[in-house]
Amino acid sequence: MTAPDERFPRPRALRDRLSRRPRLSPNAGPQQPRLPESRTPVEDEVWFTYTADGDRIVWSDGLASLLGRPPRDTEVSRQILARHVHRDDHAKALGSITRAWTAREPVRTTVRLMRADGGWFDVDCRLEPIAGADGAVNGIRGALRDVSARERARREVARLTRRGETVQPSVIEPDPATGLLTRARFADEIDRAQRRGGGALLVVRVEPDRTDGERLERNADLLHRAARVLEGIVRPDDLLGRAGPHEIAVLLPGASWVMARRQADLFVEALRTQPFVLPDAWVHARAWAGLVRFRPDGEAGSHDLLIDAEQAWRQARDADRPVTLVADPVPARARQGTYRSRVADALGTDRFTLFAQPILELQTNLVLRHEVLLRVLDETGGPQSPIQVLDTAERLDAVYDIDLWVVERAMEVAASLPGHSFQINLSGRTVGDPRLTGEVETLIDRYGVNPEQLTFEITETALIGNLSEARHFADRIRDLGCQLALDDFGSGYASFRYLRLFPIDLVKIDGEYVRNLVHSPEDQVLVRALVQVCQAYGIHTVAEFVQDEPTLRMLREFGVDYVQGYLIGRPEPVAALGAPAQRLRPS
Repeated sequence: MTAPDERFPRPRALRDRLSRRPRLSPNAGPQQPRLPESRTPVEDEVWFTYTADGDRIVWSDGLASLLGRPPRDTEVSRQILARHVHRDDHAKALGSITRAWTAREPVRTTVRLMRADGGWFDVDCRLEPIAGADGAVNGIRGALRDVSARERARREVARLTRRGETVQPSVIEPDPATGLLTRARFADEIDRAQRRGGGALLVVRVEPDRTDGERLERNADLLHRAARVLEGIVRPDDLLGRAGPHEIAVLLPGASWVMARRQADLFVEALRTQPFVLPDAWVHARAWAGLVRFRPDGEAGSHDLLIDAEQAWRQARDADRPVTLVADPVPARARQGTYRSRVADALGTDRFTLFAQPILELQTNLVLRHEVLLRVLDETGGPQSPIQVLDTAERLDAVYDIDLWVVERAMEVAASLPGHSFQINLSGRTVGDPRLTGEVETLIDRYGVNPEQLTFEITETALIGNLSEARHFADRIRDLGCQLALDDFGSGYASFRYLRLFPIDLVKIDGEYVRNLVHSPEDQVLVRALVQVCQAYGIHTVAEFVQDEPTLRMLREFGVDYVQGYLIGRPEPVAALGAPAQRLRPS
C-alpha cells in the first residue's frame, strides 16, 4: 500500500519543518501545555538594599527565589525591582520608601510582589534608611517576609463580610411603609401554604373614620399602626402582608374554617375599637374583611385567592357587615369573565387616569420628555398605584385593553403638546400581541402625532408572550420614528439578552441601584458598568429614583444621559403639562 507521503508529496518547506519536529513514541499521548511551576514558600526573611550611588540594588538569593529570577541575576536595578511590585500597590510602595527616606525612620508596609511567571504573593516589608558618612540618607534597606497565607485569609474574611453586606438576607422583601410583606412576596407564601395543606386567607380594608386634605399620608400612617395591632393578636404561624394601598392580608395556614371565622371577627373588632394616634390627630378606623378558604387540591392560586378576598371585603362594606365569607373560591372561568367585566367597567367609567413624571436631560438641563403613568381612582376619587390591577389583568390576559387605553390617551396628550416627548409603558403580553402594531399605526394617523414624540417602554422583567411579534412591533415603530426603551434595567436576568433581541434606544437603570448610590460603593460600580455597557451599544441611559443633588452629580459624572425622580419632579396629572419646558440649574 502506498504511504500517504508518497501519494500526496508535500512542499519542501513543509517537509523540512516536519522533519525538525520531535518524534513521539508510539505510546506517548498528546503533549500538555507547560504550566508555571508551583512556588515553594520561603519562611526566612529576605532582603534588598538600594544605594543612590550608582542607582544600584542588591538582593538576597531568597528574594530572587521568591520572585522567580535567577539567584545571581546581574540585571538588578531600581526599575527591575519596581517591575515586580503589583501595579495596584505602586503608589503604596513608593509612598513608604519616600517616608522612610525623608523622615529617617523605619517604615512598615504590606505589598504584593509579582513573580516572573505572572503569579503574585504578599510580603510584610520593613524599610530602613541607610545613612552615609556625612549623615545624609543615601540608601534604603528592605527586609521582607512572605505573609501570603495570612493575607489570603484576611482577604477571604473581608470578601465574605462584603458579600454578607451586599446580599439581601432574604428574598422576602418588606413593604417600606408598613414593614409587612409586599403583595408579590405574600402571594409566594400563599402558594407555599397551599402546597402544605388547607387554610384561609383574610384581606382587611382599613381607612380612617374621616378624611381631609392629608388623606393619603393619614391612610399610610393608619395602615402602619393597624399592622402593629394585628401583629399583636395573630397566632405564631399566621403571616401578615400588604395587599393594597388600604389593605392588610392575613394568611391563616392550617386553620379550620370555624377557627378562621373566629379570627376574622377578632381582627376586625380589634381594628374598629382601637383608637389610633397619628402624627396630627387621634382617629378610629373603619374596617371590613373578606375571608376565603383554600384547600391543597383547589385550582385557585394565590392571586385568585387575593382577588376573591378583596371582592369579599367590598361586599362586606356594601352590606355594612364586618366580614364576608367565601367558603369556596370562584371557578377560574367565572373569575376571568368577572375580571374582564371589571376592567371594561373601569375603562368605561373613567376609573383610570393618566399622570406624567418629568425626565431631565443632563446635557441641557431641560425637561423635554415625561413618563406617562397610569393611576386607578379609588372610591373617593384619589389616584392609586395600578400595580395590583395590572398584575392581575396581565395574568388573566385582560391587560391589552388597559394598555391600548393608555396609548390612545397618551397620543391625545402628545398631539396637543408637540414640543414634548412621552414614554409609554407596555406590558409583556401587549408587546407580544399581534394586534398592537396595527393599532399603534392607526392611532398615530388618527391623532396626527409626530412619532418622534413617542417612546414605548417594555419592562425588563416582563414575560413577553410572543418574541417574534414583539420584535416585529419594535422594528415597525422604529421605522415610523418612535423609540423603544427598556425599563428596570438590571433588575432581572434578561437585561443583556434584550439588548441583543430588540433595537433598544434607551434603558432605564433600576432605581434600586440609584436610591442609595452616594453611600454604596457596590451600587456605584454596578451603575457605572451599566452605563459603559449601554454606551458601547449606542444606547442612552435614564437613572430612576433620583432624590438628591449629590446623587445627581454622581450620575452626571458617570455619563448618564437622563435622570428621573422626586428631585426633578413628582408625577402630576397630564393636564398640568401645558407649562413650557423646565430648566434646572447645573449641579
